Amino acid sequence: MSQLNGAYYGPSIPPPKSYRRPSSGGGGCGCLSCCCGCIFNCIISLICKILTTVLIIAAVLVFLFWLIVRPNVLKFHVSDASLTRFTFSNNTLHYNLALNVSIRNPNRRVGVYYDQIEALALYDDVRFASQSLGPFFQHTKNTTFINPLFNGQRVTPLTAEQGSHFEKENGAGIFSIDLNLFMNVRFKFLFFKSHTVRPKIRCGLHVPLKSRNTTTSPDAAFQATDCDWIYKRWWIR
Repeated sequence: MSQLNGAYYGPSIPPPKSYRRPSSGGGGCGCLSCCCGCIFNCIISLICKILTTVLIIAAVLVFLFWLIVRPNVLKFHVSDASLTRFTFSNNTLHYNLALNVSIRNPNRRVGVYYDQIEALALYDDVRFASQSLGPFFQHTKNTTFINPLFNGQRVTPLTAEQGSHFEKENGAGIFSIDLNLFMNVRFKFLFFKSHTVRPKIRCGLHVPLKSRNTTTSPDAAFQATDCDWIYKRWWIR
């Protein structure tokens, strides 16, 4: 009974277990990962700064070059054309065409090397003759004349539409002939020479047939024609 009257506290409560959270990656890997990320960010930032600096320097140099040189586009002009024969029969075109083309270099500090000029004559987008010209060097503020001459015959099949167009222009005595110039040129500034560029020039001509136009009417005379650039490489204006 004395034991029943005594206080009873039940079984003893075990001490709480300590829990240690495992570290991810173990050891000092977390610190190493942080350092690697910082180094990567620093490298990217440095590369961006270098590229920005290079672009700014390049832009300044280009602007200074333009300010000093002030490059202007070359100007091509067909001042005269003589067409003494232009007949078509049996799919063969017979032609005799002489042209006088002026090339104007308006630049004060840039000379031009014409390493090669290929002159092509076309009728209704069909090539019927070609001639190689050059090479030569053109000084600054200079006008140079070239004289393509196309004389001969060529088998030139025309479509029904092209044949009808030829008959129409043959009746009028004035033919639409294109002169295309394909060039390999280099530019010289002081002692520096550029790499080769290959521009294309197109001259759309309306050439009267001299053997048909014996009148002195202004409409029968050849009208001087400016040519257009088809491809420009680095000219600024």
